Amino acid sequence: MSLRINDIAPDFTADTTIGSISFHDWIGGGWAVLFSHPKNFTPVCTTELGAMAGLEQEFQKRGVKIIGISVDPVESHGKWKQDIKTATGFDVDYPLIGDKELKVAKLYDMLPAGAGESSEGRTPADNATVRSVFVIGPDKKIKLILTYPMTTGRNFHEILRAIDSIQLTSKHQVATPANWQQGDDVIITAAVSNEDAVTRFGSYETVLPYLRKTKQPAA
Repeated sequence: MSLRINDIAPDFTADTTIGSISFHDWIGGGWAVLFSHPKNFTPVCTTELGAMAGLEQEFQKRGVKIIGISVDPVESHGKWKQDIKTATGFDVDYPLIGDKELKVAKLYDMLPAGAGESSEGRTPADNATVRSVFVIGPDKKIKLILTYPMTTGRNFHEILRAIDSIQLTSKHQVATPANWQQGDDVIITAAVSNEDAVTRFGSYETVLPYLRKTKQPAA
């Protein structure tokens, strides 16, 4: 199954470092980030889980839960968390899913159906495509998908920036331009007429007939 933006995030039940969870129930009525790793005790992923732990409060401010997944058993995650603390200085308190039967990786189209049914004996290279980030909204729909190569560490500040944009644009008929940051001007969508734009946003700048900018509306 190929996953796309606006698809319902597949639900599943899995063992995690906080016990068994049903994914949709765990998300509840808020937002979530699911980010995946090809193998425990790999160098780039070790830095990533620590970086995410250091930013956990920033995600919480936005009403976003974070959960990691690695194609390894939960028992192995506990030992890995000690290494993450040593390497980055951060404790991983958010849950980590154990996916030793590769079920979630396949469900989220990160591994093919023919990848087998066990993580045992698989190398990080075998699982190289298990390097995706999924941002999921309160409606359980996928809002963003990012997939990274094994040798490129993820930028979690970019994921926060994208969440800020997604949450803003879900409330207002605006879009965000390239390199947008909180507080920057935004783009009025084509669905809003010029007259309605004045009512909604006050003044705006017409850069091109199809590109109108205005101040960021209050959240």
